[in-house]
Amino acid sequence: MQFRIPLIILICATVAIAGCTGIQNPPATPTPAGTGAGSTPAGGGLVPSPTDTMPDYNAVKVDVGEKDYLGTIPVTFQGGLGMSHVKKIDVKLTRADGSTQTATVGNKKGDEVELQGTRGSGSERGQADRVEVWVSMDNGQTYKVVDVLREYRSRG
Repeated sequence: MQFRIPLIILICATVAIAGCTGIQNPPATPTPAGTGAGSTPAGGGLVPSPTDTMPDYNAVKVDVGEKDYLGTIPVTFQGGLGMSHVKKIDVKLTRADGSTQTATVGNKKGDEVELQGTRGSGSERGQADRVEVWVSMDNGQTYKVVDVLREYRSRG
């Protein structure tokens, strides 16, 4: 019995020392939701990035429709639990050639804007355009809620 106690102490001390001498990497700093940080990737303007998750009590929905054969992309505010707290809805279209268009959607359910994207010619498919949507709330938070690519849709 006398031999077990020093052995247990020796094992505990070894484990404690071994745990304290390891090299630790600092934790990654998370980007707070709603800051919009990292919304433009370094590799180019036509690569969608992750969107923010809104709290359930502030959640709203904005739909980005399919690009039609004329290159028009509809963006519609669908409302949601937090629609009474929406201050502003900003939309940015980045076309295949790098040019951009910005617009603001109204904050009433059903409000819509149409963006003029890249269109194809004849049976040729046009290139994809990127649509990003940010919702600003009355508490100062801004959330990126949509980041999608829209391709040209032919008539057929």
